[in-house]
Amino acid sequence: MDYSQTRRQHYTSQFIIVLLVASFILGVLLLAPMDALGQLLSSIVILIAISLCSKEARHTQKYQHLFRILALVLAIALSVRYLLWRGIYTLTYSDFLSMIAVWLLFGAEIYAGITSVLGAIVNAFPLSRPLLSLEGVDKSTLPSVDVMIPSYNEDEGILEVTIRAAKMLDYPKEKLRIHLLDDGGTDQKINAENPVSAATAKQRRQDLQALCKRLDITYHTRAKNEFAKAGNVNSAIQNTTGDLIVILDADHVPTSDFLDRTVPWMLKNEKVFLVQTPHFMANPDPVERNYFSAFTRMPSENDMFYGTIQKGLDYWGSSFFCGSAALMRRKHLDLVGGISGDSITEDAETALDLHKMGYESVYVDRPMVSGLAPETFDAFIQQRMRWAQGMTQILLLKKPFKAQGLKWYQRVGYMSSIMFWLFPFARIIFLLMPLAYLVFGLQVYHASMLEIFAFTLPHVIATYMISTMLFGRTRWPLVSELYEILQCAFTLNALIKVFLKPRAPSFVVTPKGESLDRTFVSPLSSVFYWLILVITFALGSGVYKFITEPLTRELTVVVMLWNVFNLILLLSVLSVLLERKQVRSQARLPATNSVVIKTTSDEAWVGDLVDLSLGGARLRLKGEGALVPENATLTSWSHALNKNVHLPISVLHYDNRSKILRVRFMPQTEEQENEVVAYSLCDSLRWMSFQRRRTRAISYWFGAKHVLKVGLKPVLLHMLVLMGKFAGKLGLLAKPAKENQ
Repeated sequence: MDYSQTRRQHYTSQFIIVLLVASFILGVLLLAPMDALGQLLSSIVILIAISLCSKEARHTQKYQHLFRILALVLAIALSVRYLLWRGIYTLTYSDFLSMIAVWLLFGAEIYAGITSVLGAIVNAFPLSRPLLSLEGVDKSTLPSVDVMIPSYNEDEGILEVTIRAAKMLDYPKEKLRIHLLDDGGTDQKINAENPVSAATAKQRRQDLQALCKRLDITYHTRAKNEFAKAGNVNSAIQNTTGDLIVILDADHVPTSDFLDRTVPWMLKNEKVFLVQTPHFMANPDPVERNYFSAFTRMPSENDMFYGTIQKGLDYWGSSFFCGSAALMRRKHLDLVGGISGDSITEDAETALDLHKMGYESVYVDRPMVSGLAPETFDAFIQQRMRWAQGMTQILLLKKPFKAQGLKWYQRVGYMSSIMFWLFPFARIIFLLMPLAYLVFGLQVYHASMLEIFAFTLPHVIATYMISTMLFGRTRWPLVSELYEILQCAFTLNALIKVFLKPRAPSFVVTPKGESLDRTFVSPLSSVFYWLILVITFALGSGVYKFITEPLTRELTVVVMLWNVFNLILLLSVLSVLLERKQVRSQARLPATNSVVIKTTSDEAWVGDLVDLSLGGARLRLKGEGALVPENATLTSWSHALNKNVHLPISVLHYDNRSKILRVRFMPQTEEQENEVVAYSLCDSLRWMSFQRRRTRAISYWFGAKHVLKVGLKPVLLHMLVLMGKFAGKLGLLAKPAKENQ
């Protein structure tokens, strides 16, 4: 029996008890007639109860899940009560434009309420599966595995690292085959009409064929570039025979224990078609790098999805394929014709098709693949637009809300994941709606100050309290709002195109491994400049309205506060749009291994790693290090290889005060190349340690203060960079004029 099903049965009795109690409370809250003062008092009591329950739910104890359910139901009750009040008493208007504004805002609030309820159900009981291993299993009985690495335009160096790591997977070598799937050197591309494009594709094919020959793996390409990544993988599936298939993106480097921790779930249950693992990013995305500079201290965007949501989906039997870092069963893929290709999120679509057939998925929450996040804001937006369009295609083309074969909770899981990506519609409305009242005088929110305190504020507070309970360790407060604001304008346009033509979007490969050799303002910044100007104008209009219209001052103050909140967030995101120069080509991650530095003359220094990357390391020596020669050997234990590695290094710098030594790896042989990759990138224990370090619970006020603290600084930085750019243009214009004199 599937582990998630066992857990569901275990909590059935608890569900019934709590749901009966909570349903009674919910009924009273929804049906009891109350004036605003009575509602305010009852809301305060309920918020106190939610706070106490959520606090208890964060501690491992016998009744942890009971408190969790009670907090969720009480919060949902407050939100439903709020939406009923909004729908019955506040949707008043006197003209056509006000009617449009009123219903747009209410529609956005309903959307937010639906996604909150779906999210509460999905994330009520995140499933932590036991850690399985192949230790003790007869190796001769293990299934054969094909590791497939699809590639389109990625740099050869990125591919080589992934291939080397794949070859070092801890699995019987006679049962393991590595395949590079080259979609950048297809027959179609090398025979293109454009001679430059054709020559580039031909050279790429030759280079990658040589790489595969050197590393002793199989090279694949195909005749035509059809159905993007899904078509590339399906072409290779038809030409391979492994029982199980691992799919790794070109930049996704597996740790040595990937198969050791995933294959057991395939052996345990024949109905499992997918074992998905997290996508651990070894470098910061533009938000983490440009805004917070807190990559090693703050949970990343991925941590919320892979650290909480996928575990919640797994409990309900609806964790889905994420395109990479996954193990799949060939015979199940054959039933649906391979990787599905109706949408540009072929991964989630494939999982949906197999879930409909009654097959099961497993999510193993252990970071065993490290990839590259988009380096620039432009690439980041490209990636998010593809995800949003693809999930919307699944909604329109596959209709998971009524898909035959899915259990009700699986439908909830898929709809929760899909509905999230419709956030641009609501986010734009929440950003711009204060203008309707402050600038155009439209009555978009008909309520007194007491009613706002009684109905609106408790709903907002309860929403944040539940968010903190569910995602407190994997998402800092207000960070979700920042990510949504950054994406909404661009993703909204992309979503509208999908609704108009569901089959129109095409797969776009996310650029990876880009180099930022200078600091510059993102070319996508202009839309945010306009938003800031418009919202600043609305704030000025609000001040004028407050002075000249004393009868509506209460509502004016509320809307102005809403507008100020939006303005602060918009000013804050400017920092993300300032693309900062990268000092290193590769991000260094914290590491704590003990090391010994040796020379050819048997001199030695002992120390501990501070951080590590594929290119080199920083370490703190325990003795005097000023005399370390330029060339030496670093010796340390590699968990991935289960042995000591001896890596040639070049000393870059030594700081006498901190005793920090910076070194560069200088591998001389194929074996040393492999050891550098294994030591740097193939140890899942290091990734787990890194994640535990940054996934920590913080208070809402700490998170909010952290976001607000950097609200104004980005404006000055943008002005300086733009002024420098403008001065540079003036200099270029003036130079020819001087030459003509």
